[in-house]
Order: sequence, then structure tokens, then C-alpha cells
Amino acid sequence: MFSFDERVIPLDAWITSLVDWLVEGYRWFFQMIKWPVDFILSSVSDGLLATPPLLVIALFGVIAWRVSGFKLAGFTLASLILIGLLGFWSETMITLAMVFSSVVFCTVVGVPFGIWAGRSDRVNNILRPILDAMQTTPAFVYLVPIVMLFSIGNTAGVLATIIFALPPLVRLTSLGIRQVHPELVEAALAFGATSSQVLLKVQIPLALPTIMAGLNQTIMMSLSMVVIAAMIGAGGLGAPVVLGLNTLDIGLATVGGLAIVLLAIILDRITQSMATPKNKDVK
Repeated sequence: MFSFDERVIPLDAWITSLVDWLVEGYRWFFQMIKWPVDFILSSVSDGLLATPPLLVIALFGVIAWRVSGFKLAGFTLASLILIGLLGFWSETMITLAMVFSSVVFCTVVGVPFGIWAGRSDRVNNILRPILDAMQTTPAFVYLVPIVMLFSIGNTAGVLATIIFALPPLVRLTSLGIRQVHPELVEAALAFGATSSQVLLKVQIPLALPTIMAGLNQTIMMSLSMVVIAAMIGAGGLGAPVVLGLNTLDIGLATVGGLAIVLLAIILDRITQSMATPKNKDVK
């Protein structure tokens, strides 16, 4: 009888050997990848931590008011003040810096690839299984190779977050480009527009709501990775949640989770309002 009692294909050993080979021979390359992420993360986190909390709160309140109205501005102000009163202001600023850095690199990589996939069936067919694998791979699986290639800390957490949060932006950017009516593209070409002009003046403006929806999903997935990234030494709001889990301190874990939820709601509502502008509530 044929059975699977013994391992015939030592795939785990092959993967371990591959990672060891990459670490030994190409550490300089991964340090080059790590440097810009570390630079932006350090700059943003140092800037946020050095800024007076009331100024940061006022800035977020103004942004929320401009993109949505007084209701979201009031919620934003109340939530940030509550987070500060709970004693998690520094952790929140570090988390914001991590999310901002992740979203910047996801946008720089994801939007061009999404546009490319939206305009080319061949590229879309190549990227689809890769994105499927990235989205279905459990988030914890990313941690081991990230730690081996980039060590531990906030930067490693951001790199893991970038990989985890990139697929929605690529997919929705491609979808937005493909949903632009072909007759509009043909009309632009008929009036003498170049391919670049069609992209910049027709396809991207019409696909912008869908692209913003992808950006919103990327932000939400970045925040969901905060707690997981804390397991490889990343700071921010994930640290008290992991510490509370390890010490069975339900209060600490709950308060840390509450701060993450409030921050997620603020960023979600702001990005949604930026994608679909609404009339301000002046009452």
C-alpha cells in the first residue's frame, strides 16, 4: 500500500538552505532594501514624537473636518484625546509612522504595477497567482524569512507589513483601470491623445475612487499587521497587546486593542471620505 508516512520531498530543508544562502551571500542587497524604509520610518516617527500632542490632534481634526465634516472631526479629536489619556500616545505615533511608511512603499510599488496589470492582460495573468499567494499566505509565515533577512525591530515589521498589505492596492488599481469604459479611451485616442495622456487624463481620474478604495484596504491591512509585527520586536500599539497576552494582563491587552481600533476607524473614515467627498455638515 502506498502511504505518506515518510517525507519524500524535503521542501523545508530546501527553503532553509535557500534562505541561508541569501543571508550569507546577499546580506548587502537586503541592507540596501532596508535602508530607505528605515530612513522614512525613523524620520516620520521622530517627527511625530517631537511634535506637541495637541498640535498633532489639531492637525488630524482639521484634516477630518476638511474631508468629511464636523462629525468626523469631533470623533477624531475625542478618540486621539482618549488615546493620550490612556497613556498610549507614543505608541500611537510609532504605529502611525509604521502605517505611513508601509503605505508609502505600497503606493510606490502597487499603483504602477496595478496600472501595468490593468493595461496588459499578460502582466495581469502573471501577477494574479503571485497576489493570490501573497493574500492567502498566513501573516505569521512572513515573519521567519523577514527576521532572517532583515533582523528584528520596527523596520522589519514595516517590511513584513508592506508584503502583507500590498496585494489589495495592486488588485484594485488594476480593476479601476479595467473598468474605464473602452469607448472613452477610444474617443481620447481619436482626438489625438497619446497613450500617456490617455492614462493620466482619462484612465487614472476615472479609476481614482477604486484606487482610493485599494489604498483604504492597504491601510486597514497595515494596521491589522501591527500586533503580528510586534512579535518580531516592532514597537507601537501592538507591543502592549502582545505583552498583555504573554502576561495574561487582560486590561493591558484590551486597552491596547481599543487604541488600535480607534486609530483604525479614524484612518478608515478619513480615506473613505477622501475617495467619496461629501458635503460638510455645517449645522
